[in-house]
Amino acid sequence: METTRTTESPSEEEIQRAYFESKMREVFGDEMKKLSEDLQSALADDIVTAFLNRISLFVKIQAKKKRYTRTKRSLNP
Repeated sequence: METTRTTESPSEEEIQRAYFESKMREVFGDEMKKLSEDLQSALADDIVTAFLNRISLFVKIQAKKKRYTRTKRSLNP
């Protein structure tokens, strides 16, 4: 019996991550050129991960702040 493997197309998250990694390499290119290709990839991945985690945290903080403000206003008209 033959099994066929289908390759999945990259998800939107993977595409976005690859875009950010390429931009980080572009921005920090001169500094990163001093490193091996493996270290450049690891550093770009680390920077993107930190960036995305920070954005996620800020979005959560902003959402909580808006909820608190709405509740506060409704309790004190």
